[in-house]
Amino acid sequence: MPPVQKTALVTGAARGIGLAIASRLAADGARVALLDLDGSAAEAAAAKVGGEALAIGADVTRAADVDAAVRRVVDRWGRLDVLVNNAGITGRSFPIWELSDEDWRAVIDVDLTSVFLCCRAAVKVMLAQDSGRIINIASIAGKEGNPTLVPYSSAKAGVIGLTKAIAADYVKQGVRCNAICPGTVDTPSLQGRINSYADPVQARKDFVARQPMGRLGTVEDIMGILVFLASDAASYVTGCCINVDGGLSGVL
Repeated sequence: MPPVQKTALVTGAARGIGLAIASRLAADGARVALLDLDGSAAEAAAAKVGGEALAIGADVTRAADVDAAVRRVVDRWGRLDVLVNNAGITGRSFPIWELSDEDWRAVIDVDLTSVFLCCRAAVKVMLAQDSGRIINIASIAGKEGNPTLVPYSSAKAGVIGLTKAIAADYVKQGVRCNAICPGTVDTPSLQGRINSYADPVQARKDFVARQPMGRLGTVEDIMGILVFLASDAASYVTGCCINVDGGLSGVL
């Protein structure tokens, strides 16, 4: 009997790291659903990925949207083998006393609550299959803390705790849950943050200067470990939160 073709759902998949993840999983033979708040951008991204790629416009902070998205994947392909929780925002970079309640809620909702909602929906499907891989994109900020990014650091710390709890709950039932903790990755989101500085050119130089390897990370730097965690080769790996940061955490 030929192996079952894997099915994956990637959140925040219209651009940046999410699109790169979806493209790589599809290139490796998976059927991929690209979920994004911007439905039109998700459609364009799915067209780039090609093949059987499915675009889903949904708000990952809303349980009804998440549950419907997972149902669409299962209705179309009969299963869900890989969930990659990538959707996220950095939020405003300010001292804590300058942050509003809304600043806090916005980041926590997108970066942590959405991961809970997506994991909850996916685990139900994966338990019925006796198998599944969940990969949460956290951050070294969740381990080390990032100055002036209090909501972001808190949310990513929550993702790490959530990852470990899910891994412990379902270790005997075939569901593996791990997290990747990137450092400073050169994405449109990072560029948006750089552009918020008075001198973006100098800000980029400063970001690069802080990197032990002398360069920013790239989306490609994340792909190797992600592909491994999504594969059967990682069947004995769960509850891990793996740094992909060019050594940055070692000097913080």
